[in-house]
Amino acid sequence: MLYHPGVPSKVSSACLLIIALVCAAGGEARAQGGSPTPSPRPTLRGVVVDQNGAPVAGAEVWMQGGGAFDPLILQTDAEGRFAVGPVRLYGFRLRVGAQGFEKFERRWKADEWDGREELRVVLAPAPFDERVSVSAARTETRLAETAASVVVLGADELETAAALTADEVLRQVPGFQLFRRTSSRAANPTAQGVSLRGVGASGASRAVVLYGGVPLNDPFGGWVYWGRVPREGLERAEVLRGASSALYGSGALGGVVHFVPREANDTQLRFETSYGTQRTPDASLYASTLRGRWGLAVSAQAFNTDGYVLVGRRERGPVDTPAASRWRNGELYVRRNFANGLFIFARPSYYGESRRNGTPQQFNRTHVRQLAAGLSWDATRAGLFDLRAHASAQVLDQSFTAVAADRASETLTRLQRVPAQGSGLSSQWSRAFGTRHSVVLGLEASEARGASDELVYVAGRPSASVGAGGRARAVGFYARDALRLTDRLVVTPGARFDRWLNHRAQQTTRTLAGAVSTAGFAERAETAFSPQLAAVFKASDSVSLNATFARAFRAPTLNELYRSFRVGNVVTLADASLRAERLTSGEAGLIYADTRRGITARAGLFRADVTRPVANVTLSVTPALITRQRRNLGRTRTVGFEAEFEKRIGNGWTASAGYLFAEARVASFPVDDVLEGRRLPQVARHQLGFQLRYVARRRAVTFGVQGRASGAQFDDDQNRLRLGRYFTLDAFASRRLARGVEAFAAAENLTGRRYEVGRTPVLTLGPPAFVRVGIRLRLGDSSQ
Repeated sequence: MLYHPGVPSKVSSACLLIIALVCAAGGEARAQGGSPTPSPRPTLRGVVVDQNGAPVAGAEVWMQGGGAFDPLILQTDAEGRFAVGPVRLYGFRLRVGAQGFEKFERRWKADEWDGREELRVVLAPAPFDERVSVSAARTETRLAETAASVVVLGADELETAAALTADEVLRQVPGFQLFRRTSSRAANPTAQGVSLRGVGASGASRAVVLYGGVPLNDPFGGWVYWGRVPREGLERAEVLRGASSALYGSGALGGVVHFVPREANDTQLRFETSYGTQRTPDASLYASTLRGRWGLAVSAQAFNTDGYVLVGRRERGPVDTPAASRWRNGELYVRRNFANGLFIFARPSYYGESRRNGTPQQFNRTHVRQLAAGLSWDATRAGLFDLRAHASAQVLDQSFTAVAADRASETLTRLQRVPAQGSGLSSQWSRAFGTRHSVVLGLEASEARGASDELVYVAGRPSASVGAGGRARAVGFYARDALRLTDRLVVTPGARFDRWLNHRAQQTTRTLAGAVSTAGFAERAETAFSPQLAAVFKASDSVSLNATFARAFRAPTLNELYRSFRVGNVVTLADASLRAERLTSGEAGLIYADTRRGITARAGLFRADVTRPVANVTLSVTPALITRQRRNLGRTRTVGFEAEFEKRIGNGWTASAGYLFAEARVASFPVDDVLEGRRLPQVARHQLGFQLRYVARRRAVTFGVQGRASGAQFDDDQNRLRLGRYFTLDAFASRRLARGVEAFAAAENLTGRRYEVGRTPVLTLGPPAFVRVGIRLRLGDSSQ
C-alpha cells in the first residue's frame, strides 16, 4: 500500500508505474535533444523480520527521501518484504512499525546503500508497556495503562493453533468456556453461550462477543455461532476478563471477546484447505486489494464433518448416530478513504449451518444475513469519531425428540422455528488531552425481536401449535477518562447508564381442533447503572500493581423469557418474569515484565457476586424426564485466582501458561435453601492451559503444542450429575514448500481419551482424536 499525504489521493502501484514511465520517456526525449541521460534509478527492496529471523507480515514501512513521492507509506507482504521504486541515491529515512514490536527508525546516507543490496530491518519485541489493546477501553490503549486482564492472541498464536474453530482456539485462555464442554463442531448452537472467570455458564452468553466491533451474540438467545468468524480473515483475538458493562453494557458480566478482522490495507491472498478424520474437509479464503481510495476484501469459509457419536459405548443404542455438521460463511468488506483521516465502510455477510444432533430425527438449521456499516474520522485536534450500524435477520429451525430408555427408538416431540431480527447503532468519540487525560464518550442503541413457533407432537402426532415471542429495545450512554495523576499512577473512572424495555410479548396456542388461546405479557422496563474505577501503579520499571472495582449486568434474552427447549430427556421451561442479573466485583493483581529476559507474568485475585442470576432450576425428576425452569436465584459468589506466564526462550521458541482457580457457589436462594452452598453448574474449580511455539520461517518451519486441563464440574444445579476432570493435548506443525506455500498437519486430543461433557442424564462424551493435513497459501504484493 502506498500513501502520499501531500497529494489529494492514495496512489496505487499502477499510478506510480505510469508516472515512472512518463518520467523515463521525458528523459529519453531530452537525451535525444542533446540533454545528458540521467543514471538509472534502482528499486529499494527490503525485508522486515523479528529477532528470530521470522518475517513480519503487515508491518507498516514509512519512507522519507529518495526522490519518490515523499513521504511514502507501505506494508510488508506475507514474506515480510517491501519494494519502492524507482528512487534516487541521495539518502532516505525509514520508520517501521508492527503490532507487538518496538518501532524501528534509521536514516541511510547516500553512500550507505548502493542500490543493489536488500535492506534488512530487525524488529525487537515491544515491551509490555508498549503493547496495545482495543477491547480494554474501546479505543487503542497501552496495556501498561489499564488494569484490565486482557489476553491477546496474535498471528503466531492463531497460526500455530491446531484447533479448527474459533471457540476451540479461545480455549487456550483459562476461564473461557461454553455452556458445556462440547466444541461448536458438535454442540447445539443454543448451548454455545460464553462464560469467563467462572461467573456461571448458560446457553445465553455472560460475555459480549464482537467481530469488528459488531455483536456476534444472537439477538434472540445470546448464544454465538462460532462458524461466523472467518479464520483466514482474522487478524487477532482479544479476551477481556472481568466485569465490563461500564463500556459494553448488557451481557458483559464476565468480560468481552473481540475478534479483530483484517482490513483491506494491501493486496494479498490467504487460503487454507485441509482434510481430516471423521471425513472433515475444510477451506478458508481471504483476499484483499487496495486501489486508490478504495479497499476491498472478501472472506469465505466452508466446513463439513460426519462427526462422531456423542453417547459412550456402554450407554449407546441403535438410535445414536454421529453428530454431523456443516456450515458456510462469506463476507464482503468495502472501504472508501477520504482526506483528513476519514473513511467509510460496509460489511455484508452470510452464514448458514445445518446439524444432525446425534439421533436420526434431531436436527437444526440456521441462516443469518447481516449488514454492518460505519465511518471513522480521525480529526487530529478534535479527536477520533466512530459510528457503527448493523442489522441482521435469521431463522433457526430445529427438532426435539424423546429417546426410549433402552435407546432403541425415539419419538418426535416438537418442531420449532425461531425467526429473529436484530439491529443496533453505536457512536463514540475519543480524544487525548495532553498527556494527562484520555477521554471516551459513547452512545449505543439496539432492538431485538423474535418468536418461537412450535408444533407440539404427542405420541408422534401433531397436537397443537404454540407461538411465543416479543421485542426488546435498549439504549445506553457511557463515559471513561484515563487520568495520569503522576508518571507512575493512572486512575481510570468510568460509568454507563442503560435502559431497556420488553414489550409486545404474547403467547398463542392453537389446537388442531381449532381452539385458540392468547396470553399477553405485561410491558416491562428496567435500568442499570454500571460504574467502574480502576488504578494502575508502576512500582518499578518491571512491576505494576492494579486494582478494579466494577458493577455489571445482563438483561434476560427473549429466548429465556419466552422459549422452552429440550436436550435429551431434559425439558427446560421459559420464564416471562425473569429480571436482570446484577454483578458487583473487585480484583487486584500485579504484572511483571522483563523485556531483556523476555518474561511477562500476571497474577491476581478476584471476587464476583451476582444477584438474581438466571439458572435452570430442577422442578421434578423421573426416570424418563427431568423438568427444569429458568429462574432468578438469590445470589451467587465466585472467588478466584488467575495467573499467566510467558517466556520468549530465543531462537524462535516461546512458552506460555495460564491457570484459573474459581470457587463458584450459590450464596443464597430463599425460595429453595437446598441449593445454598451448592457449586454452580458448568464451572470447574481448576483450569490450566499451556502453549509451546516455535516460529522460524527463515528455516521454513513452525510448530506448536497446546494443552488444556480442567477439574471436575457439575451439569446440574443440585450437584448430582458430576462431570470428571480431563486433559487434552493438541499439536501443529508446518513446513514451507515454496515461497508463500506451506504444508501442515494438526492433531487435536492426541491422547484419544474421550472426556465427559454432559449428563442429560445420559452421559455424552467429547471428541476422539482428530487429525487433519492441509495446504496454506500466502501471497502478497508489497508494491501495492
